[in-house]
Amino acid sequence: MIKENEVYKIGKIGKPHGVKGEVTLRFSDDVFDRVDADYLILDTDGILVPFFMEEYRFRSDEVALVKFCDIDNMERASELTGCEVFFPRSLAAADDGELTWSQIVGYVIVDNDSGKVIGKIVSVDESTVNVLLETADGILIPAAEEFIDDIDHESQKLFMTLPEGLV
Repeated sequence: MIKENEVYKIGKIGKPHGVKGEVTLRFSDDVFDRVDADYLILDTDGILVPFFMEEYRFRSDEVALVKFCDIDNMERASELTGCEVFFPRSLAAADDGELTWSQIVGYVIVDNDSGKVIGKIVSVDESTVNVLLETADGILIPAAEEFIDDIDHESQKLFMTLPEGLV
């Protein structure tokens, strides 16, 4: 059984494309292409299930058309509409590129000076020049490189030194 802490969200399935079972995938991280993955993990009714890809092609920088194995008609493809798409952290570690913001969702932010846990990252806002990390408590923390001291992937912790009064 795939556990939630073993994956991170990379996108969401949209509408079927055509009649042969293709679906649109709106993604925030194209790691599946960079590491040449065979499968993606979909959240179907609260269960994380691997779906093997027959093929995919990019439609834009944020959308891909994906054909999954055994999904061969529009009716089966439409059942996947709205499913969140995840990628295994273990496969992402094989990526030679830099860490993406999507990969640290689920990590815990720790104040490096006090050792105090600030919160768990639930989302990353990249809509402006200043990237913000949002915690489960609704705290927004700037993801500036000068604040990040260390990242422990094994324990899923992000160690930061934050300016006084920020939290």
